[in-house]
Formats: sequence, C-alpha cells, structure tokens
Amino acid sequence: MLKRIKSLLTPEIIFLFIILLISFVVRVYRIDQLLGFYYDQGRDASVIWDLIYHHRFFLIGPTTGIAGIFRGPWYYWLITPFYWLGHGNPVYPSVFLSFTVVLALVLLYKVGVRAGGKASGFLAIIIGGLSYDIVMASRWLSNPTPMFLISMLFLYSLFMILDGKKWAWIVTGFSAGLAMQFGSATEVFYFPALAIFILWQWKNLPNWKIILFSLVALAITVVPQVLFDFKHGHILAKNIYAFIFTKGTFKISFWQMVQIRLPFYYNLFASKLFSDNHLLASIFLSISALLLVLQSKTLFKNRNFVIIFIFFVAPLIGMLFFQGNEGNVYDYYFTGYYLIFVLLFAIVYGLAWKHTWGKVLIIIFALLFINENLYKVKNYINSGVDGPSAIALGSEKLAIDWIYKDAKGRDFSVDEYVPPVIPYAYIYLYTWLGTTKYHQLPDEKRVPLLYTLYEIDPPHPERLEAWLTRQKGIGKVEASDSFGGITAQRRIRIK
Repeated sequence: MLKRIKSLLTPEIIFLFIILLISFVVRVYRIDQLLGFYYDQGRDASVIWDLIYHHRFFLIGPTTGIAGIFRGPWYYWLITPFYWLGHGNPVYPSVFLSFTVVLALVLLYKVGVRAGGKASGFLAIIIGGLSYDIVMASRWLSNPTPMFLISMLFLYSLFMILDGKKWAWIVTGFSAGLAMQFGSATEVFYFPALAIFILWQWKNLPNWKIILFSLVALAITVVPQVLFDFKHGHILAKNIYAFIFTKGTFKISFWQMVQIRLPFYYNLFASKLFSDNHLLASIFLSISALLLVLQSKTLFKNRNFVIIFIFFVAPLIGMLFFQGNEGNVYDYYFTGYYLIFVLLFAIVYGLAWKHTWGKVLIIIFALLFINENLYKVKNYINSGVDGPSAIALGSEKLAIDWIYKDAKGRDFSVDEYVPPVIPYAYIYLYTWLGTTKYHQLPDEKRVPLLYTLYEIDPPHPERLEAWLTRQKGIGKVEASDSFGGITAQRRIRIK
C-alpha cells in the first residue's frame, strides 16, 4: 500500500495539490469576517430563509438586472442546503461556492493539458488559482460564481464529444442551460458558439435518443421559469420580447461600439493577470498576441484549441452589438469566460515551452505573476474590518451585536440607511441573528426605544445627511458606536 501511495505521489500530483490547497485557502480564509454581504446577498438569503423556515416555494431566482426579467431558481436551490446546514449562516454557502471554483480549477488543468500540454495545464491552474481578480470573484456570494465550474464542465463535455463519447452531449445540453441560469449576460453567446460546434461535428452527431435526452436536459433548466410564466400571464415572455425587440437592445452601430468595448475588453482580461500593473499586463498580453500569430498554424490545427478560441471570441463579437441594460456592461458579465481566457493565454505560452527562450519567458511571467498577485491576496485576506470605510459581514455583525447587547432584552424598533436604499442585508441579519442567537426580533411597531444604523455613502453624502436630519426629528441620540464604515445609534423617540 505504501509503495502504491508513493508511486501516486509524483511531483506533478504534489504540485497540483499544493496549488489547489492554496487556491482554496485564499478563497475561504477569514470569510466569516470579509464576506461581502450587501443588497443582493441579503435579498437572496431572505428568500432562502423563507423557503427553509416558512416553506415558501418559488419558481424564479435573482433578477438579471433588467427590469422584469428573472433567472430561474437554480442558484437558490443550489445554496439552500448550505444555509440549512449553517442555520442561516451565509458563510456556509460562501465556502461551498469557493469549493466549486476549486473543482473548476481541476477541470481547468485537465482541459489545459488536453489542449496544450502539461506546461499549459500548470500555467493555467497557477493563473486561475492565484489571480487576485479571480480570487475576489470566487469569494463572491452571488449567482455568477458557479459559472467558473459550469464553463469548465461545458468545455470538458465538448472535448469528450470529440473523443466519441456520445453521452457527453447530455452534459453539454444541461451545462448550457445552467449557464443561462447562473450567468449574467454573455452566457447567451454559448449558443452561437455551440451551433458552430454542432455544424462542425454534424457527421458525428449522436442518435436521436441522445439528441432527445440532450434537449430534455437543456429544457429542464428553464421549466421553473416556464411554469412561473404560465402562472403569471406570460409576464416573463412579454418582458423578454420587449427587451430584445422593442428597446433597442441590439443595434448595428459597430464602429461606435468597437471604440467603447475594445478598451473595456483589454482592462477586463488584463486585470486577471496583473490587476494594478498595467505595464506588465500590456507586455505579456502583447507577447501572447505575437505568439498566437507565430504559432497560428500549429494552434489552429489543434481541434481543442479551436473550440476554446471560438467560445472566447463569440461574446467579444456579440457584445459589440449589445446596448441593453442602458448600455451598461460590467466585468462580472464575463465570469463564464474568465477561465476560458486563462486557457487561451496558457496554451499560447505553453506551446513555447519546448524552446529554451519559451521556458525562460514562462518562468519570468510565473514569478512576476505570483509575486504581485499573492502579495495583493495576502493583504486582502489579512485586512481588518475596522477601517473607516470597511463594510463586510464582520463589521455588520458587530453593529447588530452592539444593538442587541445595548437593548438588554428590551423591545426596540430599527431604521437603517444603506446605499442603495433598501437594507436587505440588515433585514436578513436581524432575522438570522435575532432568531438563532438573541431569540428576539426588532418590533415592527414604533416602540420608544429606536436603534438607527447607517453606512457611509461617499458618492451621495447629501442623501445620508438628509436621512440623519430626518432622524433628528424622530429620536434623540443617547449612545453611538462605529464599526468600520457602519454607525449604530440608540435613540429615544421624541413624543
């Protein structure tokens, strides 16, 4: 047995284990203090709390950010067991989501090796595991986070199809459907890229049974939304139709959008290598473009590389015509493409490993990359929650704890000021901590004892000032304390 174990512990396996372990640690270390728990997280947690403790079932999930259009409930269903295990503690689902990213890194390595060799696989997992921007995205308790795993599962299933594994079409259908449920916007471009792949593999399509199962797997992902739509007079279908066809979501103003999108694309992907050092990012991205051109004959003979390239380019072209959501496009819209970019970058560099200059180039990049990104990651995970602008789960819980301890069991009511106005995070924290820890919920009536809580609002200090002025006419401050960027106050209502 010992000999068998020793034979399995190759330098390659040991290195991969170390990278995966570090990747997991930097994603969960002090998550109980540093977790960003804000508007979306409080809203989602409240929905799940009602499901677990009040049995309020639902057929739709988080909003897409576009008025009247919602995702399916898959994200809520995915993290519900972990809220249940943690008795409402948001740290549990957050750690689980970070674990799914580590699973995605395993597939990232396998896909990288398959498409570009071991050098590409190692480089890909180093970037995907240690990039500061990717680590921060992995620590986000939100529906785009599972896209790391879904995107890699989707790509891996296509590689299995190339290997002749017909059942992989079912995985492809299901993962494509899930991408639309967890993604933010650009995952819709999985389908044009998948259509190109289907045409390419037309002669190798599976039998009708596999095709049927694949379509069923895809359809399953939208069943909850369809049921909701029928139940509510096709409100989703009407909103989707209006968004696509009557609100100018897609316009052919190509050159105008090129001028806007190309700088955005550059900053988006450059930050995944060096989030602050623009010079290093420019140098290594320029080298990658040069290597892509010089090695194009070899690269584009590689079917695996061609698949990755198609799926990476599809959203870049498609988003040139996208002007919906008031023209706003955000970094996290591309969560499902972060690791696809990492793969392309790693494969292009990995192919040069066979040359001495290529080895030197990759080693220099790896050392610079690890030095800068681990430094930033270390600073973040060791940061406190007591800074003047710090707002995270740790400081939020301190503020809630102060209120309950100060109240000493007396009935009290609460009022909060939180940008952007609706204090979903604190509504949930009162529900969770008030139920599980203090066994007392704030009184919905206007009792004499009032606690006000507010966060700093640098973009709009006038709004906070107006709120504080209104509070002066409601209650007199008797005690106050600050916790990072949060202030809690005890007031007695003015009769």
